[in-house]
Parts: sequence; structure tokens; C-alpha cells
Amino acid sequence: MTALAKPPPKPPGAALPTKEEIAKFLAEHPGKAGKREIARAFGITGDARIELKRLLAEMKDQGVIGRERRRGLVAAGALPSITVIEVIATPADGEMLARPVQWPEGLQAPEIDVVPGRHPGPAPGIGDRVLARIERVEDHAGQPRYQAKIIRALSREAERVLGVIRIENSGEARLVTTDRRAKSDFRVEAADLNGAVEGELVEAETLPGRPMGLPKVRVRRRLGAMDSPKSISLIAIHSHGIPVAFPPEAVQEAKKAKPVALGKREDLRPLPLITIDPADARDHDDAVFAEPDEDPKNPGGHHVVVAIADVAHYVRPGSALDRAAKERGNSAYFPDRVVPMLPEELSTDLCSLIEGQDRAALAVHMWLDSEGNKIRHRFTRALIRIVAGVHYAQAQDAIDGRTDEITKGLLDPVLKPLWAAWKAVMIAREKREPLEIDAPERLVKLGEDGTVQSIEPRQRLDAHRVIEEFMILANVAAAEELETRRQPCMYRVHDQPTATKLEALREFLRTIDIKLAKGQVLKPRQFNGILARTAEGPHARAVAEIVLRSQAQAVYSPENMGHFGLALRRYAHFTSPIRRYADILVHRALIRGGKLGDGGLSDDEVPLFEETAEHISTTERRAMAAERESTERYLAAFMQDRVGARFTARVNGVTRFGLFITLEDTGASGLVPISSLGADFFRHDEAAHALVGRNPSNRFALGDAVKVVLREATPLTGGLLFAIARPGGEDEDFEPPPAFPRFRRGASASRGRAPLKKNRKRS
Repeated sequence: MTALAKPPPKPPGAALPTKEEIAKFLAEHPGKAGKREIARAFGITGDARIELKRLLAEMKDQGVIGRERRRGLVAAGALPSITVIEVIATPADGEMLARPVQWPEGLQAPEIDVVPGRHPGPAPGIGDRVLARIERVEDHAGQPRYQAKIIRALSREAERVLGVIRIENSGEARLVTTDRRAKSDFRVEAADLNGAVEGELVEAETLPGRPMGLPKVRVRRRLGAMDSPKSISLIAIHSHGIPVAFPPEAVQEAKKAKPVALGKREDLRPLPLITIDPADARDHDDAVFAEPDEDPKNPGGHHVVVAIADVAHYVRPGSALDRAAKERGNSAYFPDRVVPMLPEELSTDLCSLIEGQDRAALAVHMWLDSEGNKIRHRFTRALIRIVAGVHYAQAQDAIDGRTDEITKGLLDPVLKPLWAAWKAVMIAREKREPLEIDAPERLVKLGEDGTVQSIEPRQRLDAHRVIEEFMILANVAAAEELETRRQPCMYRVHDQPTATKLEALREFLRTIDIKLAKGQVLKPRQFNGILARTAEGPHARAVAEIVLRSQAQAVYSPENMGHFGLALRRYAHFTSPIRRYADILVHRALIRGGKLGDGGLSDDEVPLFEETAEHISTTERRAMAAERESTERYLAAFMQDRVGARFTARVNGVTRFGLFITLEDTGASGLVPISSLGADFFRHDEAAHALVGRNPSNRFALGDAVKVVLREATPLTGGLLFAIARPGGEDEDFEPPPAFPRFRRGASASRGRAPLKKNRKRS
């Protein structure tokens, strides 16, 4: 990159540049400056770079700056130097004008003068898109404008659409899309059906042109009958573009993999290591062992071993397996299946810690004092043999005095020492005071036919906490080890809340007479104090929800920013390399730093750490969104036979067009449109997260308990539409609207849009 003009130098030890200074610098170097260039230009070094990263994150959160794809940062409202534009006027209409295809919501897109130039192909017409080089100029009045020189024309890529085929009474075919945000169905000509029939889930592509009426699509892939329960997860997988099939060369590498011999590895097979996992776990990548520390200098101390599958032995940098794992970034888990990051030959066999089988592992020995503080640790490459694989409820039952054939021989020599070490760790945890937000999860249980049998709260046992705390300890040890050995580390970072989110929290707390002082550096214990203070009051749910929303999202980063939620100075993911690519990178760095043999981090990987961190953070969000949407569709399918029934719910979101609610029994969420709240005029109180009517008794706020009636359930989109139950029971005679079997398109409100324009105006 060419050198960028520097702003006036700041004296050593000076404060960070202001947001205005950063925005001005980016405006002067659009698309050419990233965090590194900003730091160099303003002389920011050392720990101040972490503060700069936080400042840039806050500016992005506030919309002050954005990111140019594969380039640097840009000031909001500034065009990148290379961008995609769409022609909006041609010489026949005057000068050729264009607008950027992507532009921040809420800002008016600038018009761009397209200057004549040489480029292959015919001149673009209205609606055509081109890749162009953008230059900022001034017109005759000195006002800034943009000029574009076309680099090349872009073919109009067909948009991918997922949906279900519906045959109208007239015989015409329609595609009912799975996207609840879509504004219409699609028309499918008979020649474009590709054999698809009524009720079939398909993947289609949009066809060019702007026809009168519905847009047209062509079926590209047939995915199976929508009536099949398997289709629910397929919708989420395909709509989010999660790769399913592995490249043949990756599968071949996995099939050629062999078990490892002891060689130079530490032999930990004599240790009674066990795995403790969910009853339905598909892979087992961590095992644990604990015993009293025999060192007389550490009275009451513990020796804990966490052994993790040595995936780095099999997945080498640059290999086909490595490329496939990196593309996926992580495994994705659904109620009926898993889309693994690694082929099954590894994920459920050679890399899975199976009882009675010799397995390669990367293990960490940790020595703790009587209060759970880690005194020292040691990483080793080992060969292990699991003595037993138990599930959480099994382990908990044994500790509680209900052993079975498997656990009765494990109780005294294995389980009790594990629990003793965990109780010591909990002393250190309580002193650290990590963030404690209770976010209950729901477990979707399927029958043999794949249909939903029940929706239950996921159990939260001490056995879960035992494993979680040992994994946290091992993750901290991995980050510390890499720092000590000066190796690159893929940190798992959770930044402190931004000023914008804190101000929103402060405004809400003010509405319930709780003060949150400005300017103070908040720590997790302050949030815990707020939660404890309101725990028994009427605002407990609302406070917990807003505190949760105020938190930053945890991401991967090669720069350490600490983990705010866990109240840890350094943290990395080390314990799940079967299902997370970040853990593989951490393993490779440990192998390289500790000179533990082959499969260490390569020189080619290190410069790509920042790019890789962004990629795997994105794939993680993709998997989470797909998993959430799959659960929503299963819930909608489960609720479809209960249309017209009443439920107790809590308000979990307030918008100008209605309420989002969550049912107490199943955890299903849906929309109560403002039109169903009655004839009153409602005002959206954004600070209080409430809809307030002219009648003071008509107030619906975040966390309120409400009675609702299910109006519509749409498994195709996962949409649930509710109404506030009217007193007197008149809703008991509610007649469900006629529905297209199992996948009728929901009303506009259930698809996330305001149902009536007049209600939008009220807010």
C-alpha cells in the first residue's frame, strides 16, 4: 500500500484521535486506510491500539464509518474508490447517471456522473450494474460530486429463492418463499418447474426482466416434500448457504487418516479420563480428570487434566481438509441433524474421544490451589484412552447418590475428585464476578418420524457447570501459553458495551428510577448488581433483556481485548476443534510454540489471522442464525394445531408496529401487531420500550406478562401471529382462517412488516 498523508503528529503519550479526526482522515483516503494505517498515521502504539479498535467499533456501531469490502474503512456517506453502481439514466435521457448499489440505510444515495471511457462490451443501459472506479470532484459551484469510470460490466446474477410450489386453481404455479420479509410470491412457468410438483420444497433462481405482475423464477433444485419434517432444517441450511457436501479430495484425505501411535507423545492412557456430554452428542472432543495435588506446598490443591482431540494432527495447513473446515468455520447443529465442519471419518470417529479407543490428544495439566486459582500449567501432546463416556444427567445422578452400572465404579475415583476441584474453581469465579444473565434455552424433542414431540427447558445441572468451568480454565491457559511463547493467538474477545448501548440502557433504567452514572468504567459486577436489585420486582424480565442487549457480541480476533462477560484478561477457544476452526488455529499455534511435533501453525497462516478472524466470526453468526430459524420453524409446526388457543406470554420486544412476545411454556416467539391492541391511539416510547395508549391503562412494556391468542402459525417461514386476548373469553370462538396445508403464506404482520399504514403513522 502506498504511504498515506499523515495528519499533524501528536506528542508521545497523547490521547487517541477524536472521532472527527478519524472521519476526516478516512474521507481523505477513502478505502485505503484500515485500523493499521490509522494507528500508524496517528502514532498509536502498544495497548493504545486496543483502545483504538474499541473506538472504531463504536464509530461503526454509530454509523459514523463503514467498511469497504476487502479494503479499508470509509467515512459514512463516502463512496469507496472501487464500487458497484447501477445506471439510472442514459444519454438518451441526458447524461449517464448512476447510484451505488449498496448505501447506508437512512442516508440519501449520491448520484454519480459516468464519464465516457473505454471498456469492453456494449454501453450499459438503465438498470445495468457495472464495477467502476470512483473519484470525488467538485462541480462549477464548488460542490462535491462523484465521477465514475467503468471498469467492466457485471452480469445480472440470478437471485436465489427458496420456497414451496403451490398450484393455483387456474393451473398456474406459484413459488411461496420461505423468507418472511418477501413482499410477494413468484410465478413459475410450466417449462421452468423442472419436474417440481405441488407442496415440494425447491431452490429457484429469479429470471431477468421486469414483467407485469409477479416476478418469475426457474426451479434449479428439488429438495423434497415440504410435508417431510426433514425439510425444516433444509430450509435453514440452504437459505443461509451453509456448505453441506465436502469436496471429494477432502473426503479422500479423511478416509486415508489412520490412528496414531504413541511415538513421542505422553502416555496418558493410565489416567481414568472420562467424557461428559449431552445424551445426544454427535461428537466428543473433550475429556477431563482431576485428583488432589500431592505437593505438600499446595495443601488442599488439585491437579486437573483437560484432554482435547488432536484435530491438528489430521487437518494440516493448506490441505483439502483444512480448506473445507475453514470455509465452514464451524459445525451447525439442528434438532434433527448436524452439518459438521469435518467429514464423519474424523468428526465421529478418529477425532472423537470414544470410550475404550486410543486417541491422539492435545492435553493441558493444570494445578490449582485450594481456592481454585491456577498456579501453573503444562501443555503436552498425548495418547489417551477414555474409560467411560457419560452424559450430564448420568453424572449428576451419580453425585446425588443415584449411580447406575456405568457410574457406580466411577463415583469415588473419578467423579468426586472432579466435583471437589470444581467447587474450588467456583470460589475463584465468585471473586472474579463474571456477568450472570439467565438466558433459558428450549430443547426441541423430535419423535422417530421427525415431528416435534415436545418443547422443554434445557436442563441446567451442576454437571454442566463442572465441564464449563474446566473448559474455561483450559481456554485461559491456552491464551496465556501463546502469549508467553510469543505465538499468534486467535483470541475469543468480548468487548465492553459501547457508549451508544450504555446510553440506551441508561435511558431505560431512568424510566424505572434507577441511575447509571455516566463516565464510570463499568465491570460485570455492576451489571450483576442491577440484575440483583431488580430480580424480585416487576421489571426483572425487562432489565435482564435490556442488559443482555447492551452487551457486545463475542467475536474472534488476533488482538487481545479481553473477555468482558467472563471478566477475564485473556481468553481463547481451545476445547472444541472438531466443531470450531478457531480452536484448530489455537492448537496449531500451541504445537508450533511448544515444539510439539508436526501440524503446527504455518508461516503462511499468520499474516491472514485478521482476515480469518472476520471470516470465522461471520460463519459463526451464519450458523447461529440458521439454527435459530430452524428452531422457529419447528416451533411454528408444533403450534399449528393450536391456532385459536390462549397462552401466557412475556413481551420481549417493542416496536412502533407492535409487540414481540415469547410464550412462557414453549418459548415460541411471535408478533402482536399494533392493530390488534384495540382502538386506542398508541405512542411508541422508545426509551421505556413501551407502547402507550391515550388511555393510561393501555400500556404494553418490555417484560410485561400478557395473555395472547394464537392467530396464525406458518411453518414455512417460522412466523407466529398473535393477538392480545380480549377479556370475557370471546376469543374462544375464534375461527382460524382457511390455510394452504402446512405452508400457507402468513399475513403481512407475521412476516415482520407493519400490517396497516395508519398504525405506522401513529408512532
